[in-house]
Amino acid sequence: MITETLAPPADAPSPARSRLAFAGIAVGNLLVLLDTSVLNVAVPDIQRSLHASAAALPWAVDAYTVVFAGLLLAAGVFADRWGARRVYAGALGAFAVLSLLCAAAPAAGGLIAGRALLGAAGAGLVPASLALLIALYPDPARRTRAVGSWAAVSGIGAAIGPVLGGGLVELGGWRLVFLVNPPIALVALLLSRRLPAPPPRTARALDRAGLLLSTAALGALTFGLVEAGIKGWASPVALVPMAIALLAFVALVLVERRVAAPLLPPALLVLPRVRAALVAAAVSCFAFFGGMYLIDVWLQHQDRLSPFDAGLASLPLTFPVCVMPFFTGRLMARHGARPVLLAGMFATVLGGVLLACCGGCRVPLPLLVVAELALAAAGTLAIPGAAAEMAVAAPTELAATGQGALNGIRQGGSALGVAVLGTLGGLPGAGVVLVVVGLAAVALVAGATAKGRG
Repeated sequence: MITETLAPPADAPSPARSRLAFAGIAVGNLLVLLDTSVLNVAVPDIQRSLHASAAALPWAVDAYTVVFAGLLLAAGVFADRWGARRVYAGALGAFAVLSLLCAAAPAAGGLIAGRALLGAAGAGLVPASLALLIALYPDPARRTRAVGSWAAVSGIGAAIGPVLGGGLVELGGWRLVFLVNPPIALVALLLSRRLPAPPPRTARALDRAGLLLSTAALGALTFGLVEAGIKGWASPVALVPMAIALLAFVALVLVERRVAAPLLPPALLVLPRVRAALVAAAVSCFAFFGGMYLIDVWLQHQDRLSPFDAGLASLPLTFPVCVMPFFTGRLMARHGARPVLLAGMFATVLGGVLLACCGGCRVPLPLLVVAELALAAAGTLAIPGAAAEMAVAAPTELAATGQGALNGIRQGGSALGVAVLGTLGGLPGAGVVLVVVGLAAVALVAGATAKGRG
Protein backbone atom coordinates (compact mmCIF):
# COMPACT_ATOMS: atom_id res chain seq x y z
CA MET A 1 0.00 0.00 0.00
CA ILE A 2 1.10 3.63 0.28
CA THR A 3 4.36 3.75 2.16
CA GLU A 4 4.64 7.49 2.78
CA THR A 5 2.27 10.33 3.45
CA LEU A 6 1.64 12.12 0.21
CA ALA A 7 1.84 15.88 0.08
CA PRO A 8 -1.32 17.70 -1.01
CA PRO A 9 -1.31 19.02 -4.51
CA ALA A 10 -0.25 22.60 -5.00
CA ASP A 11 -3.41 23.48 -6.88
CA ALA A 12 -6.31 22.32 -4.73
CA PRO A 13 -9.25 21.38 -6.96
CA SER A 14 -12.53 23.24 -6.79
CA PRO A 15 -15.45 21.63 -4.91
CA ALA A 16 -17.17 20.64 -8.16
CA ARG A 17 -13.97 19.15 -9.53
CA SER A 18 -13.36 17.38 -6.21
CA ARG A 19 -16.78 15.73 -6.38
CA LEU A 20 -16.15 14.46 -9.90
CA ALA A 21 -12.68 13.28 -8.97
CA PHE A 22 -14.08 11.52 -5.91
CA ALA A 23 -16.63 9.83 -8.17
CA GLY A 24 -13.77 8.56 -10.33
CA ILE A 25 -12.17 6.92 -7.27
CA ALA A 26 -15.43 5.51 -5.90
CA VAL A 27 -16.61 4.10 -9.24
CA GLY A 28 -13.33 2.26 -9.74
CA ASN A 29 -13.61 0.64 -6.32
CA LEU A 30 -17.28 -0.12 -6.91
CA LEU A 31 -16.05 -2.17 -9.86
CA VAL A 32 -13.67 -4.12 -7.60
CA LEU A 33 -16.41 -5.02 -5.12
CA LEU A 34 -18.94 -5.70 -7.86
CA ASP A 35 -16.75 -8.50 -9.18
CA THR A 36 -16.56 -10.11 -5.74
CA SER A 37 -20.30 -10.85 -5.79
CA VAL A 38 -21.70 -10.49 -9.32
CA LEU A 39 -20.59 -13.96 -10.42
CA ASN A 40 -22.13 -15.90 -7.51
CA VAL A 41 -25.60 -16.25 -9.00
CA ALA A 42 -24.09 -17.12 -12.40
CA VAL A 43 -22.30 -20.24 -11.13
CA PRO A 44 -25.06 -22.75 -12.05
CA ASP A 45 -25.33 -21.23 -15.54
CA ILE A 46 -21.54 -21.44 -15.95
CA GLN A 47 -21.66 -25.11 -14.99
CA ARG A 48 -24.34 -25.84 -17.58
CA SER A 49 -22.78 -23.72 -20.32
CA LEU A 50 -19.14 -24.78 -19.95
CA HIS A 51 -19.81 -28.27 -18.55
CA ALA A 52 -17.55 -27.33 -15.65
CA SER A 53 -16.75 -29.78 -12.88
CA ALA A 54 -17.86 -29.14 -9.31
CA ALA A 55 -14.21 -28.54 -8.34
CA ALA A 56 -13.85 -25.77 -10.91
CA LEU A 57 -16.88 -23.75 -9.84
CA PRO A 58 -15.52 -22.24 -6.58
CA TRP A 59 -12.33 -21.34 -8.44
CA ALA A 60 -14.32 -19.31 -10.95
CA VAL A 61 -15.08 -17.06 -7.96
CA ASP A 62 -11.97 -17.60 -5.83
CA ALA A 63 -9.29 -17.10 -8.50
CA TYR A 64 -10.14 -13.40 -8.40
CA THR A 65 -9.83 -12.99 -4.63
CA VAL A 66 -6.75 -15.20 -4.17
CA VAL A 67 -4.67 -13.22 -6.68
CA PHE A 68 -6.17 -9.94 -5.46
CA ALA A 69 -5.08 -10.72 -1.89
CA GLY A 70 -1.59 -11.80 -2.87
CA LEU A 71 -0.78 -8.73 -4.98
CA LEU A 72 -2.24 -5.91 -2.87
CA LEU A 73 1.01 -5.10 -1.09
CA ALA A 74 3.04 -5.22 -4.30
CA ALA A 75 0.53 -2.97 -6.02
CA GLY A 76 1.01 -0.36 -3.30
CA VAL A 77 4.76 -0.38 -3.88
CA PHE A 78 4.23 0.01 -7.64
CA ALA A 79 1.84 2.92 -7.06
CA ASP A 80 4.48 4.64 -4.96
CA ARG A 81 7.17 3.99 -7.53
CA TRP A 82 5.33 4.79 -10.77
CA GLY A 83 2.67 7.25 -9.62
CA ALA A 84 -0.79 6.53 -8.22
CA ARG A 85 -2.79 8.05 -11.06
CA ARG A 86 -0.81 6.17 -13.71
CA VAL A 87 -1.26 2.84 -11.92
CA TYR A 88 -4.96 3.52 -11.32
CA ALA A 89 -5.63 4.39 -14.96
CA GLY A 90 -3.63 1.38 -16.18
CA ALA A 91 -5.50 -0.97 -13.84
CA LEU A 92 -8.86 0.37 -15.05
CA GLY A 93 -7.91 -0.21 -18.67
CA ALA A 94 -6.67 -3.72 -17.89
CA PHE A 95 -9.88 -4.49 -16.00
CA ALA A 96 -11.97 -3.55 -19.03
CA VAL A 97 -9.91 -5.63 -21.49
CA LEU A 98 -9.68 -8.67 -19.22
CA SER A 99 -13.44 -8.59 -18.63
CA LEU A 100 -13.94 -8.94 -22.37
CA LEU A 101 -11.58 -11.93 -22.40
CA CYS A 102 -13.51 -13.55 -19.55
CA ALA A 103 -16.76 -13.08 -21.46
CA ALA A 104 -15.22 -14.90 -24.43
CA ALA A 105 -13.78 -17.79 -22.38
CA PRO A 106 -14.44 -21.10 -24.21
CA ALA A 107 -13.92 -23.35 -21.17
CA ALA A 108 -13.79 -23.27 -17.39
CA GLY A 109 -9.98 -23.16 -17.38
CA GLY A 110 -9.92 -20.04 -19.51
CA LEU A 111 -12.53 -18.38 -17.30
CA ILE A 112 -10.56 -19.17 -14.15
CA ALA A 113 -7.37 -17.77 -15.72
CA GLY A 114 -9.21 -14.63 -16.77
CA ARG A 115 -10.63 -14.18 -13.28
CA ALA A 116 -7.13 -14.51 -11.82
CA LEU A 117 -5.87 -11.75 -14.13
CA LEU A 118 -8.87 -9.62 -13.15
CA GLY A 119 -7.74 -10.04 -9.55
CA ALA A 120 -4.35 -8.62 -10.49
CA ALA A 121 -6.02 -5.60 -12.10
CA GLY A 122 -8.25 -5.15 -9.05
CA ALA A 123 -5.19 -5.18 -6.80
CA GLY A 124 -3.80 -2.28 -8.81
CA LEU A 125 -6.96 -0.23 -8.26
CA VAL A 126 -7.28 -0.31 -4.46
CA PRO A 127 -3.95 1.05 -3.13
CA ALA A 128 -3.66 3.61 -5.92
CA SER A 129 -7.17 4.87 -5.21
CA LEU A 130 -6.33 5.33 -1.52
CA ALA A 131 -3.26 7.37 -2.45
CA LEU A 132 -5.39 9.52 -4.75
CA LEU A 133 -7.98 9.97 -2.00
CA ILE A 134 -5.26 11.22 0.37
CA ALA A 135 -4.07 13.71 -2.23
CA LEU A 136 -7.61 14.86 -3.00
CA TYR A 137 -8.49 15.45 0.67
CA PRO A 138 -5.35 16.58 2.54
CA ASP A 139 -7.43 17.78 5.51
CA PRO A 140 -7.75 14.84 7.96
CA ALA A 141 -11.36 15.62 8.95
CA ARG A 142 -12.56 15.84 5.36
CA ARG A 143 -10.55 12.76 4.48
CA THR A 144 -12.24 10.73 7.25
CA ARG A 145 -15.68 11.67 5.94
CA ALA A 146 -14.57 10.96 2.39
CA VAL A 147 -13.34 7.48 3.35
CA GLY A 148 -16.74 6.69 4.88
CA SER A 149 -18.51 7.87 1.73
CA TRP A 150 -16.01 5.98 -0.42
CA ALA A 151 -16.69 2.76 1.50
CA ALA A 152 -20.46 3.20 1.23
CA VAL A 153 -20.45 4.04 -2.50
CA SER A 154 -18.01 1.24 -3.23
CA GLY A 155 -20.20 -1.10 -1.20
CA ILE A 156 -22.98 -0.57 -3.74
CA GLY A 157 -20.96 -2.89 -5.97
CA ALA A 158 -21.23 -5.78 -3.52
CA ALA A 159 -24.90 -4.97 -2.88
CA ILE A 160 -26.09 -4.85 -6.48
CA GLY A 161 -23.81 -7.67 -7.63
CA PRO A 162 -26.16 -10.63 -7.06
CA VAL A 163 -29.23 -8.79 -8.39
CA LEU A 164 -27.43 -7.38 -11.41
CA GLY A 165 -25.74 -10.71 -12.08
CA GLY A 166 -29.02 -12.60 -11.80
CA GLY A 167 -30.78 -10.24 -14.18
CA LEU A 168 -27.98 -10.45 -16.74
CA VAL A 169 -27.88 -14.25 -16.55
CA GLU A 170 -31.61 -14.44 -17.23
CA LEU A 171 -31.30 -11.87 -20.01
CA GLY A 172 -28.52 -13.54 -21.96
CA GLY A 173 -26.39 -15.88 -19.89
CA TRP A 174 -23.31 -15.58 -17.67
CA ARG A 175 -21.15 -13.91 -20.34
CA LEU A 176 -23.18 -10.71 -19.98
CA VAL A 177 -21.97 -10.49 -16.37
CA PHE A 178 -18.50 -9.58 -17.62
CA LEU A 179 -19.70 -7.23 -20.35
CA VAL A 180 -21.02 -4.80 -17.73
CA ASN A 181 -17.47 -4.09 -16.52
CA PRO A 182 -15.98 -2.21 -19.51
CA PRO A 183 -18.56 0.65 -19.52
CA ILE A 184 -18.10 1.16 -15.76
CA ALA A 185 -14.32 1.12 -16.15
CA LEU A 186 -14.57 3.66 -18.99
CA VAL A 187 -16.64 6.04 -16.83
CA ALA A 188 -14.14 5.73 -13.98
CA LEU A 189 -11.25 6.27 -16.40
CA LEU A 190 -12.79 9.47 -17.78
CA LEU A 191 -13.49 10.82 -14.31
CA SER A 192 -10.02 9.91 -13.09
CA ARG A 193 -8.54 12.40 -15.54
CA ARG A 194 -9.70 15.08 -13.08
CA LEU A 195 -7.73 13.56 -10.21
CA PRO A 196 -4.64 15.35 -8.89
CA ALA A 197 -1.48 13.45 -9.67
CA PRO A 198 0.60 12.85 -6.51
CA PRO A 199 4.31 12.75 -7.37
CA PRO A 200 5.90 9.29 -7.31
CA ARG A 201 7.65 8.50 -4.06
CA THR A 202 10.66 6.38 -3.27
CA ALA A 203 9.12 3.04 -2.38
CA ARG A 204 10.45 0.51 0.05
CA ALA A 205 12.09 -2.61 -1.31
CA LEU A 206 9.74 -5.18 -2.78
CA ASP A 207 9.74 -8.42 -0.79
CA ARG A 208 9.44 -10.73 -3.78
CA ALA A 209 10.00 -13.94 -1.80
CA GLY A 210 7.35 -12.96 0.73
CA LEU A 211 4.82 -12.09 -1.95
CA LEU A 212 5.41 -15.34 -3.84
CA LEU A 213 5.22 -17.48 -0.71
CA SER A 214 2.11 -15.77 0.68
CA THR A 215 0.25 -16.03 -2.63
CA ALA A 216 1.32 -19.66 -3.11
CA ALA A 217 0.32 -20.57 0.45
CA LEU A 218 -3.11 -18.99 0.14
CA GLY A 219 -3.73 -20.52 -3.28
CA ALA A 220 -2.66 -24.01 -2.19
CA LEU A 221 -4.72 -23.83 0.99
CA THR A 222 -7.81 -22.67 -0.90
CA PHE A 223 -7.38 -25.40 -3.52
CA GLY A 224 -7.01 -28.05 -0.82
CA LEU A 225 -10.10 -26.87 1.03
CA VAL A 226 -12.17 -26.84 -2.15
CA GLU A 227 -11.07 -30.39 -3.00
CA ALA A 228 -11.68 -31.54 0.58
CA GLY A 229 -15.27 -30.35 0.38
CA ILE A 230 -15.81 -32.25 -2.87
CA LYS A 231 -13.72 -35.42 -2.59
CA GLY A 232 -13.34 -35.75 1.17
CA TRP A 233 -10.71 -34.74 3.69
CA ALA A 234 -8.77 -37.98 3.21
CA SER A 235 -8.33 -37.43 -0.52
CA PRO A 236 -4.69 -36.96 -1.63
CA VAL A 237 -5.89 -34.23 -3.98
CA ALA A 238 -6.92 -32.29 -0.87
CA LEU A 239 -4.14 -33.28 1.52
CA VAL A 240 -1.19 -32.59 -0.78
CA PRO A 241 -2.11 -28.92 -1.50
CA MET A 242 -2.80 -28.30 2.20
CA ALA A 243 0.60 -29.77 3.08
CA ILE A 244 2.20 -27.51 0.47
CA ALA A 245 0.35 -24.55 1.98
CA LEU A 246 1.66 -25.42 5.45
CA LEU A 247 5.22 -25.63 4.16
CA ALA A 248 4.81 -22.32 2.31
CA PHE A 249 3.51 -20.62 5.45
CA VAL A 250 6.45 -21.97 7.48
CA ALA A 251 8.88 -20.82 4.79
CA LEU A 252 7.17 -17.42 4.77
CA VAL A 253 7.74 -17.01 8.51
CA LEU A 254 11.41 -17.96 8.16
CA VAL A 255 11.99 -15.70 5.17
CA GLU A 256 10.22 -12.72 6.74
CA ARG A 257 12.60 -12.86 9.72
CA ARG A 258 15.59 -12.26 7.46
CA VAL A 259 14.48 -9.76 4.81
CA ALA A 260 15.12 -6.04 5.30
CA ALA A 261 11.55 -4.98 4.47
CA PRO A 262 9.15 -7.82 5.39
CA LEU A 263 5.55 -7.83 4.26
CA LEU A 264 4.39 -7.67 7.88
CA PRO A 265 7.00 -6.00 10.08
CA PRO A 266 7.29 -7.56 13.57
CA ALA A 267 6.86 -4.10 15.10
CA LEU A 268 3.34 -4.10 13.68
CA LEU A 269 2.28 -7.61 14.61
CA VAL A 270 3.31 -7.30 18.26
CA LEU A 271 0.60 -4.66 18.80
CA PRO A 272 -2.51 -6.33 20.32
CA ARG A 273 -4.96 -3.92 18.69
CA VAL A 274 -3.42 -4.57 15.28
CA ARG A 275 -3.83 -8.31 15.78
CA ALA A 276 -7.45 -7.77 16.83
CA ALA A 277 -8.13 -5.76 13.66
CA LEU A 278 -6.57 -8.44 11.46
CA VAL A 279 -8.56 -11.26 13.10
CA ALA A 280 -11.83 -9.33 12.90
CA ALA A 281 -11.28 -8.43 9.23
CA ALA A 282 -10.41 -12.00 8.22
CA VAL A 283 -13.33 -13.63 10.07
CA SER A 284 -15.94 -11.08 8.97
CA CYS A 285 -14.94 -11.48 5.31
CA PHE A 286 -14.88 -15.27 5.71
CA ALA A 287 -18.46 -15.14 7.00
CA PHE A 288 -19.83 -12.43 4.72
CA PHE A 289 -18.45 -13.42 1.34
CA GLY A 290 -18.47 -17.17 2.04
CA GLY A 291 -22.06 -16.92 3.24
CA MET A 292 -23.05 -14.85 0.21
CA TYR A 293 -21.66 -17.43 -2.20
CA LEU A 294 -23.24 -20.34 -0.32
CA ILE A 295 -26.70 -18.76 -0.08
CA ASP A 296 -26.76 -17.60 -3.72
CA VAL A 297 -25.95 -21.10 -4.99
CA TRP A 298 -28.16 -22.85 -2.42
CA LEU A 299 -31.23 -20.76 -3.36
CA GLN A 300 -30.91 -21.87 -6.98
CA HIS A 301 -30.14 -25.54 -6.33
CA GLN A 302 -32.48 -26.23 -3.41
CA ASP A 303 -35.25 -23.65 -3.70
CA ARG A 304 -35.13 -23.70 -7.52
CA LEU A 305 -35.10 -19.92 -7.72
CA SER A 306 -34.07 -18.19 -10.93
CA PRO A 307 -30.73 -16.32 -10.87
CA PHE A 308 -32.54 -12.97 -10.64
CA ASP A 309 -34.82 -14.13 -7.82
CA ALA A 310 -31.82 -15.55 -5.98
CA GLY A 311 -30.13 -12.17 -6.29
CA LEU A 312 -33.20 -10.44 -4.87
CA ALA A 313 -33.37 -12.96 -2.03
CA SER A 314 -29.78 -12.08 -1.05
CA LEU A 315 -30.49 -8.34 -0.74
CA PRO A 316 -30.81 -8.53 3.08
CA LEU A 317 -27.18 -9.68 3.06
CA THR A 318 -25.80 -7.17 0.56
CA PHE A 319 -27.86 -3.97 0.85
CA PRO A 320 -26.60 -2.98 4.35
CA VAL A 321 -23.12 -2.60 2.83
CA CYS A 322 -24.36 0.60 1.18
CA VAL A 323 -25.65 2.14 4.41
CA MET A 324 -23.91 0.79 7.48
CA PRO A 325 -20.37 2.20 6.92
CA PHE A 326 -21.74 5.67 7.74
CA PHE A 327 -23.10 4.46 11.10
CA THR A 328 -20.12 2.25 11.91
CA GLY A 329 -17.85 5.29 11.84
CA ARG A 330 -20.11 7.10 14.30
CA LEU A 331 -20.25 4.05 16.58
CA MET A 332 -16.45 3.84 16.54
CA ALA A 333 -16.14 7.53 17.41
CA ARG A 334 -18.60 7.25 20.29
CA HIS A 335 -17.81 3.84 21.81
CA GLY A 336 -14.37 2.89 20.51
CA ALA A 337 -13.31 -0.10 18.44
CA ARG A 338 -13.62 -2.90 21.00
CA PRO A 339 -17.44 -3.11 21.26
CA VAL A 340 -17.86 -2.63 17.51
CA LEU A 341 -15.44 -5.43 16.60
CA LEU A 342 -16.89 -7.76 19.24
CA ALA A 343 -20.41 -7.02 17.99
CA GLY A 344 -19.30 -8.04 14.50
CA MET A 345 -17.84 -11.31 15.79
CA PHE A 346 -20.97 -12.09 17.84
CA ALA A 347 -23.04 -11.40 14.71
CA THR A 348 -20.98 -14.07 12.94
CA VAL A 349 -21.87 -16.54 15.71
CA LEU A 350 -25.56 -15.58 15.51
CA GLY A 351 -25.57 -16.01 11.73
CA GLY A 352 -24.02 -19.45 12.17
CA VAL A 353 -26.62 -20.49 14.73
CA LEU A 354 -29.45 -19.42 12.43
CA LEU A 355 -27.96 -21.21 9.40
CA ALA A 356 -27.49 -24.34 11.53
CA CYS A 357 -31.26 -24.27 12.11
CA CYS A 358 -31.93 -24.20 8.34
CA GLY A 359 -32.22 -27.95 7.92
CA GLY A 360 -34.85 -29.81 5.94
CA CYS A 361 -36.05 -29.49 2.38
CA ARG A 362 -37.83 -26.18 2.82
CA VAL A 363 -36.25 -23.39 4.87
CA PRO A 364 -38.62 -20.67 6.13
CA LEU A 365 -37.77 -17.46 4.30
CA PRO A 366 -37.94 -15.27 7.45
CA LEU A 367 -35.33 -17.49 9.12
CA LEU A 368 -33.01 -17.18 6.13
CA VAL A 369 -33.52 -13.41 5.98
CA VAL A 370 -32.58 -13.01 9.65
CA ALA A 371 -29.49 -15.16 9.07
CA GLU A 372 -28.53 -12.94 6.12
CA LEU A 373 -28.98 -9.82 8.24
CA ALA A 374 -26.73 -11.28 10.93
CA LEU A 375 -23.99 -12.00 8.39
CA ALA A 376 -24.47 -8.51 6.95
CA ALA A 377 -23.99 -7.06 10.45
CA ALA A 378 -20.78 -9.06 10.81
CA GLY A 379 -19.41 -7.55 7.61
CA THR A 380 -20.63 -3.98 7.99
CA LEU A 381 -19.51 -3.67 11.62
CA ALA A 382 -16.19 -5.51 11.63
CA ILE A 383 -14.77 -4.64 8.19
CA PRO A 384 -14.88 -0.81 8.44
CA GLY A 385 -14.29 -1.09 12.19
CA ALA A 386 -11.08 -3.03 11.61
CA ALA A 387 -9.89 -0.45 9.05
CA ALA A 388 -10.50 2.39 11.50
CA GLU A 389 -8.80 0.52 14.34
CA MET A 390 -5.77 -0.21 12.16
CA ALA A 391 -5.51 3.47 11.24
CA VAL A 392 -5.34 4.40 14.94
CA ALA A 393 -3.34 1.47 16.31
CA ALA A 394 -0.56 1.22 13.71
CA PRO A 395 2.48 3.49 14.16
CA THR A 396 2.63 6.40 11.74
CA GLU A 397 5.64 4.99 9.91
CA LEU A 398 3.76 1.68 9.40
CA ALA A 399 0.27 3.05 8.76
CA ALA A 400 0.21 2.20 5.07
CA THR A 401 1.77 -1.21 5.63
CA GLY A 402 -0.91 -1.94 8.22
CA GLN A 403 -3.71 -1.01 5.81
CA GLY A 404 -2.08 -3.14 3.12
CA ALA A 405 -1.93 -6.12 5.47
CA LEU A 406 -5.55 -5.54 6.46
CA ASN A 407 -6.73 -5.49 2.84
CA GLY A 408 -4.69 -8.59 2.07
CA ILE A 409 -6.07 -10.59 4.98
CA ARG A 410 -9.60 -9.45 4.15
CA GLN A 411 -9.32 -10.88 0.66
CA GLY A 412 -7.71 -14.02 2.01
CA GLY A 413 -10.63 -14.45 4.37
CA SER A 414 -13.05 -13.97 1.48
CA ALA A 415 -11.31 -16.61 -0.63
CA LEU A 416 -11.24 -19.13 2.21
CA GLY A 417 -14.88 -18.40 3.04
CA VAL A 418 -15.95 -19.31 -0.49
CA ALA A 419 -13.68 -22.36 -0.48
CA VAL A 420 -14.90 -23.71 2.88
CA LEU A 421 -18.57 -22.68 3.08
CA GLY A 422 -19.16 -23.05 -0.64
CA THR A 423 -18.23 -26.75 -0.65
CA LEU A 424 -20.11 -27.92 2.45
CA GLY A 425 -23.23 -28.52 0.39
CA GLY A 426 -25.78 -27.30 2.94
CA LEU A 427 -26.64 -24.45 5.27
CA PRO A 428 -26.51 -26.38 8.60
CA GLY A 429 -22.90 -27.50 8.11
CA ALA A 430 -21.86 -23.97 7.17
CA GLY A 431 -23.64 -22.70 10.25
CA VAL A 432 -21.64 -24.97 12.53
CA VAL A 433 -18.39 -23.80 10.95
CA LEU A 434 -19.39 -20.15 11.42
CA VAL A 435 -20.25 -20.74 15.07
CA VAL A 436 -16.86 -22.33 15.76
CA VAL A 437 -14.91 -19.68 13.82
CA GLY A 438 -16.96 -16.85 15.32
CA LEU A 439 -16.49 -18.00 18.92
CA ALA A 440 -12.75 -18.36 18.39
CA ALA A 441 -12.68 -14.84 16.94
CA VAL A 442 -14.63 -13.46 19.90
CA ALA A 443 -12.04 -14.90 22.28
CA LEU A 444 -9.08 -13.61 20.24
CA VAL A 445 -10.49 -10.11 19.70
CA ALA A 446 -11.60 -9.77 23.33
CA GLY A 447 -8.20 -10.86 24.59
CA ALA A 448 -6.23 -8.66 22.21
CA THR A 449 -8.32 -5.54 22.79
CA ALA A 450 -8.16 -6.06 26.55
CA LYS A 451 -4.34 -6.09 26.34
CA GLY A 452 -4.42 -3.05 24.08
CA ARG A 453 -6.49 -1.14 26.63
CA GLY A 454 -4.24 -2.20 29.43
